[in-house]
Amino acid sequence: MPDLPHSLTPEDSLIAVMVAVSVSDEQIGTAELLRIEASVNHLPVFATYDMDRLKTVSRVVFDLLTEEDGLDALFGLVRENLPERLWETAYALACDVAAADGMLAASELRLLEEIRHELNIDRLHAAAIERGARARHMTVAD
Repeated sequence: MPDLPHSLTPEDSLIAVMVAVSVSDEQIGTAELLRIEASVNHLPVFATYDMDRLKTVSRVVFDLLTEEDGLDALFGLVRENLPERLWETAYALACDVAAADGMLAASELRLLEEIRHELNIDRLHAAAIERGARARHMTVAD
């Protein structure tokens, strides 16, 4: 597993989930990157976040996802470092990143399903979160 300067903060964990969704289709789109940046810049959960950590956390995610059991390791880190009360927040941020480019690849849908499972997100709550993400990312032309 990649070395971290220190363990993941809760904010790092949220970013790791967003980055994982972004790279799940093997391409990081501009809309997804902008969604991650906007979330970090505007949401209260990131109010005290050190933006210099963003690259480090992204690198950790990239490195983990190249390993055989990297996704399991990533979920272990997230569960270990993110308070359970923020697990739905992680799922909501993941849905926003997945919806940001207006397309959901099969790999993104599979990862969202895995996040729901790994973070024990109630199916009804997940459906509400997903619907909210879809509504936020609609365009007039849709």
